[in-house]
Amino acid sequence: MGDLPKFSLRLSGGLEPRRCVELAKRADALGFACVWFAENAFNRGVLPAAAASASATTRVGIGIGVFNPHNRHPTLIAMEIGALDELAQSRARLGIGSGIASATERMGLSTDRPLAAVRDAITIVRAMLKGEEVTYTGRVFSANKVKLEYNPPQPDMPLLMAARGEQALALCGKIADGLMISNMCPPDFTRQAVDAVCNAAREAGRAPPGEVVQYVPCAVRGDRAEALRLAKATIGEMLPGFWSLGQRVAAARLALLRAAALSEQDFAAAVDRLRQGEDPVDVLDERFVDAFALAGTAEDCLATARRYREAGATELALTFVGAQVERDMEYLAGAMGTSAAIKV
Repeated sequence: MGDLPKFSLRLSGGLEPRRCVELAKRADALGFACVWFAENAFNRGVLPAAAASASATTRVGIGIGVFNPHNRHPTLIAMEIGALDELAQSRARLGIGSGIASATERMGLSTDRPLAAVRDAITIVRAMLKGEEVTYTGRVFSANKVKLEYNPPQPDMPLLMAARGEQALALCGKIADGLMISNMCPPDFTRQAVDAVCNAAREAGRAPPGEVVQYVPCAVRGDRAEALRLAKATIGEMLPGFWSLGQRVAAARLALLRAAALSEQDFAAAVDRLRQGEDPVDVLDERFVDAFALAGTAEDCLATARRYREAGATELALTFVGAQVERDMEYLAGAMGTSAAIKV
């Protein structure tokens, strides 16, 4: 299995915290690498679920993907991730990004310097986790003689950066320890993004980031047709929003269009039909599934995962779709050989 990326579980504020704990425990038992908690504006904050999951597990990583400094000042990010890491006994992981501009603006906050905000956040958080007293004046965020009053268990915790645009990817290579890639980014985008990050790191005299974590929906079933239906339904829910984002943010549009088998006209026609209420199963063909999901039998999903690994992803954080998440996790884990079969 050396040609596969690590497999992790993606959860979010869309799930009730107790359900997150149940799934985190199953991920821990099945040998998944990490449980990543995606926090979206105005949904549940993920810290309660992440903390409860840290207490209920013993091995699996507990990742925050991502915090943004507009919701939490960088000093608060350092305070909270350090405390979570104490609870998780050095299993915490952290991604930082600039957030979704439209949501941030609804808070009355400016988003005109997103890269500067991320640079400031990573600079401040990294120094604080090392136990340093931080005096730093940034373009967006600053700190004056700030020092954590406890010793974080991981002073060298890798800081990952969420990035998609050309400038953001370059900044990731220059300052971050790893890259986080959003849903709805095909393997061809992954390859391009990893190349950009590695080139920027080399130009800065740094080693290429060792971690590339990508979010991907996963519809895995013994019945391939059923899995494809689930995948199309999930992509159909996400595609209109991502396409709308792409009309405002060039990087989001270009990421979608890296799906070589799909044209801009294909996307526009599909989104129009979805917005008219047509069933995603009728609207979306397998080109969309191949580009944006792991779907099919366990063997199909592993084959697609290898494409992501070849493109440079070291870890896939999977959102298992459908109503039998534990069973699907077990089925995929069994195919990977990560655990003995567990009855559910």
